[in-house]
Amino acid sequence: MPSHEEFNAWMAAVAQAADRQAFAALFKHFAPRIKGYLMRSGSGAEQAEELAQETMVQLWRRASTFDPARATLSTWVYTIARNLRIDHFRRTGGDPCEGEQPWDADQQPCDAHLPPEDLVQAAQRERGVRRALAELPPEQSLVLQLSFFEERPHAIIARDLGIPLGTVKSRIRLAVAQLRRKLDAFGS
Repeated sequence: MPSHEEFNAWMAAVAQAADRQAFAALFKHFAPRIKGYLMRSGSGAEQAEELAQETMVQLWRRASTFDPARATLSTWVYTIARNLRIDHFRRTGGDPCEGEQPWDADQQPCDAHLPPEDLVQAAQRERGVRRALAELPPEQSLVLQLSFFEERPHAIIARDLGIPLGTVKSRIRLAVAQLRRKLDAFGS
């Protein structure tokens, strides 16, 4: 995996000289990860692909606005992707959770014995969690995605995002607390 210095050098080359090779390296690294992130956030494969492409176009166009002193490149890129996803649903008037399918018995064999009303309730809970995640600040949403959905260790998240381990842990604690409040509000 490239270092933060390499990412920043590639971004500087894109920003200053429209360097296509540097952009290709960034694209190769980020595009599949962004697509996966968007799919885990509830977007379908086609929509995730389009939004990932649009994210990379934004990276190309806005490269000069990236400031490594304010955020790591991965935080900046994932924030663009998250915002594009939210904007897409605002434009289309859709639900950010639309198109999601509840897990089926093959994916959740331990729940296969549950009555249908319990399965429906579980699917509704899942939708509520996804909605609440979409409302979190980007930096909190990102660390939760990396920690819980990608199952990355906190130390690896800190290294990848270029932030202290304590910051990762505090963002997770804050995000979980906000999720609880939001889910309580959805349940009311």
